[in-house]
Amino acid sequence: MILRTFGWSFAVTGIGMAAAYFFWGWQGFAAVAILSILEISLSFDNAVVNAGILKRMSPFWQRIFLTIGILIAVFGMRLVFPVAIVAVTAGVGPIEAIELALDDPDQYEQMVTDAHPSIAAFGGMFLLMIFLNFIFQERHITWLGWLERPLAKLGKIDSFAVGVAMAALLTSAVVMAPHAHQHGDTYADKTSTVLLAGLAGILTHLVVAGLSGYFENRLEEEEERAEEAEEAALRAGRQPSTLVVTGKAAFFLFLYLEVLDASFSFDGVIGAFAITNHIFWMALGLGIGAMYVRSLTIYLVREGTLDEYRYLEHGAHYAIGALAVMLLLTIRWPLPEEVTGLLGVGLIAAAFWTSVRHNRRDRRAEEAEDRPVVTSGV
Repeated sequence: MILRTFGWSFAVTGIGMAAAYFFWGWQGFAAVAILSILEISLSFDNAVVNAGILKRMSPFWQRIFLTIGILIAVFGMRLVFPVAIVAVTAGVGPIEAIELALDDPDQYEQMVTDAHPSIAAFGGMFLLMIFLNFIFQERHITWLGWLERPLAKLGKIDSFAVGVAMAALLTSAVVMAPHAHQHGDTYADKTSTVLLAGLAGILTHLVVAGLSGYFENRLEEEEERAEEAEEAALRAGRQPSTLVVTGKAAFFLFLYLEVLDASFSFDGVIGAFAITNHIFWMALGLGIGAMYVRSLTIYLVREGTLDEYRYLEHGAHYAIGALAVMLLLTIRWPLPEEVTGLLGVGLIAAAFWTSVRHNRRDRRAEEAEDRPVVTSGV
C-alpha cells in the first residue's frame, strides 16, 4: 500500500536529489532537502483537508483532481510560479529569467537582490495574513493555550487581522525599507516599493480567501439541495442514492480544492524565498514536496483516516508566521538560509512531538479507565 501510493514520490525524490547533488553539490542537495521538508510540512494540513473533501466526490472527479489537479499544483504553481515571481519583480521575461539563471548566475543573483524588497514585502504580508487569520480564530484545540486563547478574543474585533497586518507593513516600510538596498555610497529609498508590494500581498490573500469562501458557500448550497432530494426520495418510498457529490456540486468541489491548493502553493513558494533565491532549487524542492502532499492525500482517502496529530496544523501555521517575520526582516538584514529553513521545520517537529505525547497520555488514560479495580477483602 505504501509503495503503491508513494512510489512516484519516492522516484521523484531520488531523481531530484541526485540531480541537485550532480549540478550543485552538497549545498544544492541540502537546500532542496530543506525545501522539500518545508513544502510537505506547510501543506500537510492541506492534504488532510483535501482528503476530507475528496472522499465525498465520485471516482471520476477524484481522478480528475489527482491527474489534472496535480499538473496545476506541481508543474503550474510550484515550478512555474517561482520563475514568474522573479520575472515580474525583476522586470524581465520568464525565458530571460531562466536563461540568466543558467548562463549568467551573477547577473541573475543581482537582479533577484534588487527585487528582493518587493518579493519579501509581498510574500511576508501574504504569509502574515494566513498566520493572523489562524491565530485570531477561536478553536477548541489549542497548542499554546496561554497565547492562543487571549488572541482568539481579540480576533472577535472586525478586521483585526487586517489592521495588525497593515501596522506591520507600515513598520517594515518605515524602519527597514530606507536601507534595503545600496548603490555605491548611497541608499536607495525602497519605502514606496515595500508599501505597494505589501499591499499587493494583503490584497492577494483577501482575493484567494474570498474565492475559497465563495466556492465553499456554493458547495454548501449544493449539498443542502442533495439532502433535500434524499429526504424527498425517502418520503416518496424510493431508495435514495448514495450521497456522493457529482455534477455541479463536484465541479464546485474541484474548483474549491484548486483554490485551496493555490493558496498553499503561495505559502510554499513564498516561504521558499526566505530560504533561497535559486529558482532551480525551489523548483526541485517544492516539486518533490508537492508530490508527497498528493500521495498523502491519496493515502488518507484510501485508508479512510484523517490526521490524528492534533497540533500539526498549529505548528504549520506558526512556521508560516515565523517565515513571514523573517521575510520582512530580510528587507534590511540578510538571514542565513539554515536559520530560515530549520526554524520552520523545527516548529512543525515540535508540534508533531507534542501531538505524539498527547496521544500517548490519552491512551494511558483510556487503559487506566478500562483496567478493573481490584479490592482486597478484610
